[in-house]
Amino acid sequence: MSVATRPQFVFDNSYVRELHGLYEPWQAATATSPRLLALNEALAHELGLDVEALQAPDGVAVLVGNATPEGASPVAQAYAGHQFGGFSPRLGDGRALLVGEVLDAHGRRRDLHLKGSGRTPFSRGGDGKAAVGPMLREYVIGEAMHALGIPTTRALAVVATGDLIERETMLPGAVLARIASSHLRVGTFQYAATHDDHDTLVRRLADHAIARHHPRALDAGNPYLALFEHVVEAQASLVARWMLVGFIHGVMNTDNMTISGETIDYGPCAFMDVFDPDTVFSSIDHGGRYAYGNQPVIAQWNLARLAETLLPLFDAERDAAIAAATDVLRSFTARYQAHWTAGMRAKLGLIGDARSAATAEQDDGADLLIDDLLTLLRAQAVDFTSFFRALSTSLRGDDAPLRTLVAEPAALDGWSARWRARLSAAGRRPQATAAVMDRVNPIYIPRNHLVEAALVAATDGDMAPFRQLLDVLAQPFDERPGLDAYAAPAPPSAARYRTFCGT
Repeated sequence: MSVATRPQFVFDNSYVRELHGLYEPWQAATATSPRLLALNEALAHELGLDVEALQAPDGVAVLVGNATPEGASPVAQAYAGHQFGGFSPRLGDGRALLVGEVLDAHGRRRDLHLKGSGRTPFSRGGDGKAAVGPMLREYVIGEAMHALGIPTTRALAVVATGDLIERETMLPGAVLARIASSHLRVGTFQYAATHDDHDTLVRRLADHAIARHHPRALDAGNPYLALFEHVVEAQASLVARWMLVGFIHGVMNTDNMTISGETIDYGPCAFMDVFDPDTVFSSIDHGGRYAYGNQPVIAQWNLARLAETLLPLFDAERDAAIAAATDVLRSFTARYQAHWTAGMRAKLGLIGDARSAATAEQDDGADLLIDDLLTLLRAQAVDFTSFFRALSTSLRGDDAPLRTLVAEPAALDGWSARWRARLSAAGRRPQATAAVMDRVNPIYIPRNHLVEAALVAATDGDMAPFRQLLDVLAQPFDERPGLDAYAAPAPPSAARYRTFCGT
């Protein structure tokens, strides 16, 4: 490897150094003919990496797992998890590797992680591989979430392996190089608690999580209880942000919930088109456990599982520990509701932005207006994303886009009159309010039919639709000419859309 083409990763692998027992040292499988499909140049610059070096053969070899960069310490991470409510004590990275922790250009610590890099000790009979389509799905959805301002893991690159993998058909294989604040999960704590008789591993893991993600917990009288409270707050905020843009994760198992509060593992995820809390896209979610409207409840359930692992650290007396954990856990509902309500008020122009809304006083009238709107959207099967942009357009004097979205405009007229009256009473000028609304209501989201079309084309070797979709989603709030197809509601056929895990 020549110096001129060597990617300059700076590693400091605290997970491996501090958490023996929660990983297995491992190496990726060799890709026979790696080819770079997509490189996130903006993220590479954030990490202080040389883009040209990453694009060179030696750089691609690192991104696909064929070469281990200096200072890396690749491991398969161990974790457990509740999957659709059933507990599995040993899951782990069945097709992934933590290459190491990269210190970026600003000194921030980020995991470099490979997904689809072959079998590991945690593969449980799987082949450890991934197909091009699902890896590009994670890339595009992650970048869309980032542009929307939602905490998320991000793709650094997708590399085709040159190998075919067997799913329903033979598909071209790929490896995703992913960047995350960490890969600490609720399931990581569950694994530690299950495999540690004396709580020493759980304590080490909790100390690691505090230092890495929630250092303010150290100032609390009970740092471990404070850690739990920080995670509860992070997840309440995160799930509210999902709900505000109609995002459905699709597989909210405890091994897919991070301690950092980042969205992780974009498997059968999708964005809701027509507003309906019962919306499910995942082909394996037969009972709707992870439906759009269930996501806050499931998040709280997952956090209860985290609390169970931390009880010995909360208090030596079990009843006292349970009481302390319960108080924090119960706060999730109010925390989530505050974030959700603040976000909805911002979407309706009732406040300046979501940040100021977080400190807004209780406004029962605004809350009733929100509730009545959601009832109307569901009853009339209105496209969730399109509605809010059409609403701001109506403030600019054009009601046509809004009225075409509803089957019975008269029902909308009554609600709209109440909404406009509230804006007027608050002294909000229509044009200025419309501009504020457009800063929080995206016009472009990863419409499921567009994502699917881009992935099908990419699987067949045509990356142009994927690149165009990425470009559109990078500026989700800015309307641009010639992109009407990316803003339009989904066609009726999209109602039958199904997503798959890709394993």
